[in-house]
Amino acid sequence: MSLTEEPGQAERVLLFLIRISIGWMFLWAAIHHFGSNAYVHGFLSSTKTFHFIYGPLAESSFLPVVAFLVEYGHLLIGLSLISGLLVRVSAPFAILTMLLYWTAHMDFPFIGSVNDFLIDYHLVYAAALGILMVRHAGHYWGLDGWVAKNKVVESSQTLRWLTA
Repeated sequence: MSLTEEPGQAERVLLFLIRISIGWMFLWAAIHHFGSNAYVHGFLSSTKTFHFIYGPLAESSFLPVVAFLVEYGHLLIGLSLISGLLVRVSAPFAILTMLLYWTAHMDFPFIGSVNDFLIDYHLVYAAALGILMVRHAGHYWGLDGWVAKNKVVESSQTLRWLTA
């Protein structure tokens, strides 16, 4: 199947389920540690391979800003994926987040534990998010398909790209 070919029913259902599942993961992460810098501090201070990058953030005066960005980033990505609105915009941010988390948990060449050699679930999520983006997953039981049919969106190349 080419990327321009319309997906069948089974693929639409799978794209929807993957989108909702990853969206819930981001939304729960936002809810779980909302309003507390402790989660972000603990995460950043326990990094290994790239501790010289992440560690100082845990002890800096920028921690509240970083915690705010993490909390609201998770929230917006989760809401976007669950609603299917602006998936093309949120997916690259989610991929970047997954790649940053992947590097933060490294104890090179292991990721998190000796069971994860170079690859762990962060990279799998990043790949799944890439598929959601290129297959226009927000159009399947999501708001992107509905918004894309709006006359204002149809007449604007930028808005069409955002909901594509």
